[in-house]
Amino acid sequence: MEDLFSTKIAYASLDTFLGNVYVEIINPLIIFLFGLALVFFLYGVLEFILNQENEEAKTKGKSHMMWGIIGLVIMMGVWTILGMIINTFDLKGIDVENGNIEVDLNP
Repeated sequence: MEDLFSTKIAYASLDTFLGNVYVEIINPLIIFLFGLALVFFLYGVLEFILNQENEEAKTKGKSHMMWGIIGLVIMMGVWTILGMIINTFDLKGIDVENGNIEVDLNP
């Protein structure tokens, strides 16, 4: 019979934890930020097109388009740099597209 008062221990490896953090938190956050930057850009385009008579609103639309593009370029740059680092140092066990990370804790 099992002891009801004993401490139950749950074991999880570090690579499983890191993989879950990436898949459940970081990956959706990156997708959300890409979508947010795209919506910001499209809002600027809409604002620019609908306000052809108002020069101040057109300038505001141009500004929104510019910041949306800057956000997309920065996120693509970070993704590209991360891929270059992984490929340059031949880091095994890191799969950015699928969110899989395998860490060898026994060197």
